[in-house]
Amino acid sequence: MSRAIRVVLADDEPLIRSGWATMLSPYDDIEVIGEAADGHAAVELGRAADVVLMDIRMPGMDGLRATRELARLSPRTRVVVVTTFENDQLVWGALRAGAAGYVLKRSPAADLVTAVRLRDGVLFPDALRRIAAPRSRAAAHDLTPRELDVLRHLARGLSNAEIAAALYVTRETVKTHVGNVLDKLGARDRTQAVVRAYDLGLVLAGG
Repeated sequence: MSRAIRVVLADDEPLIRSGWATMLSPYDDIEVIGEAADGHAAVELGRAADVVLMDIRMPGMDGLRATRELARLSPRTRVVVVTTFENDQLVWGALRAGAAGYVLKRSPAADLVTAVRLRDGVLFPDALRRIAAPRSRAAAHDLTPRELDVLRHLARGLSNAEIAAALYVTRETVKTHVGNVLDKLGARDRTQAVVRAYDLGLVLAGG
């Protein structure tokens, strides 16, 4: 049996943290290992976690700065921003800071569970498409036509298995292409690759 996904809950409201814990408690593959009321505690506890559910607005160190610190200190820790604020700049800022995804607090419990479990893909790419302004296409950073195809599928939120099916290739081939895309874009992970692709105009809004 695989190890449970270790989760830290970071929000300055105890009732919010309690609600998240209640939503996650029925699932044997998820273990809440700590709670944080500010960004400093989120960074400290998050270094031992697989996933941090991170509020943006917290006292002291806010969630965006805490996300950047975790990306620097513990790159393997995935941060999912969970916030009340449906604000385009906050979404973009969270993704730029290194968040793996974005969930609204009013979302159903199933979305929170999906966010914790998601390992292969970009969470809620619709948010990316909505906030990415149309841009002219930039230089492709030596990406091959196939790598560009893979990047566009990444921007749609597809997993390696789904990309393999769409392009009629093996998962291992897709994995190789994804690795090449990350290297050529200088991206740490899939989410960062998609953000940079939008920045560079390699993927256009709605495309």
